[in-house]
Amino acid sequence: MYIQGDAKKDMTYDAIVIGSGVSGGWAAKELCEKGVKTLVLERGRQVEHVKDYPTTNKFPWEIPHRGRFTPAFAKENPIADRCYAFEEATEHFFVKDKEHPYVQEKPFDWIRGYQVGGKSLIWARQTQRWSNYEFEAPARDGFAVDWPIRYNDLAPWYAHVEKFVGISGNRDNIPNLPDSEVLPPFDLNCVEKHIQQRVKENYADRHVIIGRCAHLTEPQEIHIQQGRGKCQARHLCYRGCPFGAYFSSNSSTIPWASKTGNLTLRPDSVVHSIIYDEDKGKAVGVRVIDAHTKEMMEYYANIIFVNAAALNSNLLLLNSTSNRFPKGLGNDNGLLGKYVAFHNYRGSMLASYEGFEDKYYYGRRPTTAFMPSFRNVFQQDTDFLRGYMVAFSASRQGWQRGMVEANRFGGEWKDELSQPGDWQVYMMMQGETVPKEENHVRLSEDQKDPYGIPQLITSVGYDDNDEKVLQDFLEQGEEMLDKSGCKNIRTMDSKQAPGLDIHEMGGVRMGRDPKTSLLNRWNQLHACKNVFVTDGACMTSVGNQNPSLTFMALTARATNYAMEEMKKRNL
Repeated sequence: MYIQGDAKKDMTYDAIVIGSGVSGGWAAKELCEKGVKTLVLERGRQVEHVKDYPTTNKFPWEIPHRGRFTPAFAKENPIADRCYAFEEATEHFFVKDKEHPYVQEKPFDWIRGYQVGGKSLIWARQTQRWSNYEFEAPARDGFAVDWPIRYNDLAPWYAHVEKFVGISGNRDNIPNLPDSEVLPPFDLNCVEKHIQQRVKENYADRHVIIGRCAHLTEPQEIHIQQGRGKCQARHLCYRGCPFGAYFSSNSSTIPWASKTGNLTLRPDSVVHSIIYDEDKGKAVGVRVIDAHTKEMMEYYANIIFVNAAALNSNLLLLNSTSNRFPKGLGNDNGLLGKYVAFHNYRGSMLASYEGFEDKYYYGRRPTTAFMPSFRNVFQQDTDFLRGYMVAFSASRQGWQRGMVEANRFGGEWKDELSQPGDWQVYMMMQGETVPKEENHVRLSEDQKDPYGIPQLITSVGYDDNDEKVLQDFLEQGEEMLDKSGCKNIRTMDSKQAPGLDIHEMGGVRMGRDPKTSLLNRWNQLHACKNVFVTDGACMTSVGNQNPSLTFMALTARATNYAMEEMKKRNL
């Protein structure tokens, strides 16, 4: 039975957004700007920009263990501890392993950030558009289902997002990496430029560019209005940026939504399920558990945006059962939670470069050299499906090696530390994985989380195609570094579990046919039109690019459509 009368009126909004990360923040911004009274529900604590960045300006000696964890703490958090951004100065932005359990049917490192802003505080900030070669891939290559949209559908929304977020980079004129609306780029250093030139000389189909990233190199008026400033190249981003130089919900979209007067932000609100009204044939609200009191309450709205991050959005929909939807909201075809995919990060390599000893670089650039995928782009030309992007950087790291050498002291050692050392090159892959039905998540029938909600079971793994993609990168990467004059090349397979890429996608995929997909071309549930899913859960395939920019563009597009439909009284 629902709350009635004045009490229900106080709990009723025009729209509810579940989650406050990169996509949830964009949903809030777009809805509030359009005059929609919007409730944003965040399961984690409040984090205010600058105020709640406790380590952002601390020196290493001001942090108890110089940034490292004690063995006991690391042992208690083996999953989070594997994340590149998890350290003593950032641990307050990460979920601790014991506090939010899940069941790993197959090894899966689920990295989460439960707070206002979500993982937008700790993301790597790399932003590339998709091209039609990604949107057309499933239909062309015969996997997953056909995307219901193409690049031209999303292009204006990419531009809309990029201008507000602020993306540094070049216009590179690469067919399979459409140009973005960009601010001035960071620079490649001398060794990276050398490799860029050698790759150009040896490969007609490979392009080395500076990575496009969500950092303000030259703030525009729209960024100044947000109260954001220029990137200082400190590379302390994961602590929270006091300049607002990199994009996060906390520094950008949430404050922007708030100043409209249309935003109600409720942290510490664990969404249990979406309420479906059998008589009205639509969703009418959400059930929420207070994170502190464990009290259950209900909030109501005409439209609901699900942006809890991919796996939590799957969990929420699976747990939203009713007589109409006994297997989860919108799950008429039984595909909810299936076809989960991710990015393959297993391959990397190290090499040295002799030369340019008279050259150095300034600052801690927050991006790397980048190479868009060159495999199976325009046609199928290997024995595996899809491809991978490549990122690499060159640096002089001899002093870092000296810092960790044991049993050394004295003037000679200190003199060595003052020298930059030899050039080193690090290269890594980001490979596309193919969505498969067996890669799925589902709810546990007997294990609950601290809020009484079923724990999520992850059953996601690699296949032979992923192994072939990995081996191709290791071979091609070594060849490219060798042709660039690098020495002592060492290739590595981390054998890391899926999830550590933090790019999990799918489970609530978009498609043309309600029999084979959960969402239509506007990110609406086929069977429940006033519920939209615009985070990573909606992705039909995963491409090889970093996904957050696409999540934001899909969200902006879907909110605009939702407003049009509300005006027509279709929702």
